[in-house]
Amino acid sequence: MEKVLITGVNSGIGHALSEAYINRGAKIYGIGKKRVSSHSGENFNYLQLDLKAPEKIPQKLSAFLNGEQKLDMVLLNAGILGEIKEMSDTALYEIEEVMAVNVWANKVIIDTLNSMNIEVGQIVGISSGAAVNASKGWGSYSLSKSALNMLLKLYSREMENTHITALAPGVIDTPMVRYITDEVDPVKYPSAKRLKEGPILKPEVAAQRLIEAFEKVKSYESGSFLDIRTMQ
Repeated sequence: MEKVLITGVNSGIGHALSEAYINRGAKIYGIGKKRVSSHSGENFNYLQLDLKAPEKIPQKLSAFLNGEQKLDMVLLNAGILGEIKEMSDTALYEIEEVMAVNVWANKVIIDTLNSMNIEVGQIVGISSGAAVNASKGWGSYSLSKSALNMLLKLYSREMENTHITALAPGVIDTPMVRYITDEVDPVKYPSAKRLKEGPILKPEVAAQRLIEAFEKVKSYESGSFLDIRTMQ
């Protein structure tokens, strides 16, 4: 039985990926910030954990995975956007909050798995084109995804038996994307207009596409940053 750890399973792509893997017969270890998850079944295990507090992760994750020796896949999916606004108007504490979830929580998760001597076949961090595009208004998010890419590349040099990838999944209909398309000023921030006018995938469709991509990324060098929209 395939064993998969997924963060951010309460909504969006994390929820859709969990559902897709459950339907494939995989055993899921899901992490989310809500008290309960809408997923159920004997193959779904849930941990309520707010990743804004990375210091709480080691103890809770260790108890959650107690006795587990191997994970086929770890999907570091959970992430927050932060407010879309100019960099000069973005306070340091706002950047730190986004970095805590999008970067440091993932570091602690990987470190905890290593400390438990759990064999991990593959790690995929859900990244974004924002990591390299530097679009106006996306400061906190862009910084965090760029840092995530480098974090995973660094771990790829240390975890030689685990294939590690940072993967941009394309634009998916999630609460994060709806905030951008519905509430962000498209004149002041042109990237919001481009996002709204471009293709937006339903989470269920994107999940199937991503699961196929997770196998394909293994043909690329571990530590790579890839965009599903440009993969061959």
